[in-house]
Amino acid sequence: MRLATDPPNRVAVLSVHTSPLAQPGTGDAGGMNVYVLQSALHMARRGVEVEIFTRATSSADQPIVRVAPGVLVRNVVAGPFEGLDKYDLPTQLCAFAAGVLRAEATHEPGYYDIVHSHYWLSGQVGWLARDRWAVPLVHTAHTLAAVKNASLADGDAPEPPLRAVGEQQVVDEADRLIVNTEHEAQQLVSHHHADPARIDVVHPGVDLDTFTPGDKRAARAALGLSPDDLILTFVGRIQPLKAPDVLLRAAAKLDGRFPNLRVVVAGGPSGSGLAAPDTLIRLADELGISDRVTFMPPQSRDQLVNVYRAADLVAVPSYSESFGLVAVEAQACGTPVVAAEVGGLPVAVRDGVTGALVPGHDVGDWADAIADLVDRGPDTLRAAAVEHAATFSWAHTVDGLLDSYGRAIGDYRARHHRDTSRRNGRRFSMRRGVRA
Repeated sequence: MRLATDPPNRVAVLSVHTSPLAQPGTGDAGGMNVYVLQSALHMARRGVEVEIFTRATSSADQPIVRVAPGVLVRNVVAGPFEGLDKYDLPTQLCAFAAGVLRAEATHEPGYYDIVHSHYWLSGQVGWLARDRWAVPLVHTAHTLAAVKNASLADGDAPEPPLRAVGEQQVVDEADRLIVNTEHEAQQLVSHHHADPARIDVVHPGVDLDTFTPGDKRAARAALGLSPDDLILTFVGRIQPLKAPDVLLRAAAKLDGRFPNLRVVVAGGPSGSGLAAPDTLIRLADELGISDRVTFMPPQSRDQLVNVYRAADLVAVPSYSESFGLVAVEAQACGTPVVAAEVGGLPVAVRDGVTGALVPGHDVGDWADAIADLVDRGPDTLRAAAVEHAATFSWAHTVDGLLDSYGRAIGDYRARHHRDTSRRNGRRFSMRRGVRA
């Protein structure tokens, strides 16, 4: 007999709105994609099978993709393959849920031991699957509407009330809630009145075998960048939430002070940035620094290593960030980070040790923070950056996930046993009453 604290044999992971196989840095693909895929791969190495359900976005998507031993992705057909905005996805949750339930129905009852949903849309489906399969639901929000709406970038659209309501429902129904940082746990309690006893803090990891320090000159040569430039880099989705414009404006202020300054932007339009995908290019022209800005498309993991190694500083100026995986990846490559002091970034970056945290998004403050790090010498922070990043591994993440799963399964079975005992007790009392 398996104990309640034993790890699950098989986990159903739900990622409705973005596939773990999508290229991070464009569309809705980002840190969450990396989290879902890497945690699944590392969990499979522990002998836990993982099946990831995501929405098919192309007719060419195979129904089942076996990514690695013990990890498969199920592409569920729900709505049109292309042109469906994330905000329209709630209309397709019924179709997606049907696909998930049908996949489970082809197996014997009890095929999945637990459901782990990512983002509120997946939580809505996970809630249904939990009740249908009689297994616990663990949920990771990644971002919250209330938090994003409290710190909107100029011109960015607020999250709709529908999402806030949906998030509250999932928080109320989930057996356990997994968050990236203590700060995020506090947000769940303050905004959604979550029970602190049901929250587990599990830091995301970084692939420490891929993201490693290396030769800066060689990385620059591979990317066609000058070995003598001062390179400030932004990696991520190009949208107001991620605030790449703050880096460009700060760079323009520093243009006279650092004549060899160059900005590298690696990523593609996303979210509200899709409405005007050339905004950043036009801004560089308006600021008079277009000749100092290099735009790159989203990079594969292997190419991204060179982007980080080539940089003197990596900037993460987001208005909201549940953790900031880019910041840890950059530090793992030995590159210091200047980041906004929001969300989980104070955990990802050690202020004054592996980079700098900037309160707010004032361009003058950002220019000063960048100048201070340049004057100090980014290479002096290199060793500390690598050492700090080494504390975030996917092995540690999976340790935390499996601990949370074990608690969820144990609590669920204990509660189910108590409920069954009460029902049996009531039936026995009723029978005695009839005999009397």
